[in-house]
Amino acid sequence: MKHIITTLVENKPGVLARIVGLISGRGYNIETLNVGPTQDPTTSKMTITVGGDDRVIEQVIHQVGKLVDVIEVVDVTRRRHLNRELILVEVGTARHSRSEVLELATLFDARVVAVGEKSITVQMVGDHHTVEDFLRLLHPYEITDISRSGLIAVARGEHA
Repeated sequence: MKHIITTLVENKPGVLARIVGLISGRGYNIETLNVGPTQDPTTSKMTITVGGDDRVIEQVIHQVGKLVDVIEVVDVTRRRHLNRELILVEVGTARHSRSEVLELATLFDARVVAVGEKSITVQMVGDHHTVEDFLRLLHPYEITDISRSGLIAVARGEHA
């Protein structure tokens, strides 16, 4: 099972490397990783998506929580939360398929951010499942480039 872990850390050099090293050093794969400053410039929030059973994730959370620069670690997977991912997808389009790609983008509230002679670049934001559905439906077309931000998440109705 994939878990979404949020971590509040001190905004200092080396913190990211220590956390990634700890997780990967135990043989767990980080699927997505997103880091950014919070409203307090001395702290950053990390959102990490990592696979494993509950026991494994509990151990990862415990070990990450022991690191000096880590303020808080929370597995939001089973809590009320919002998660989003941003993707930019360049789709190769022939004249006859351009309108189909545009229609698909409209259905997913995606936005065309660039148009070329033989391609369209679409920006889309959604939860993990919506992004995966969008990409699956784009699969019949020629995806020439893709960039994904990785998940960001925030707990709802409680301080995480």
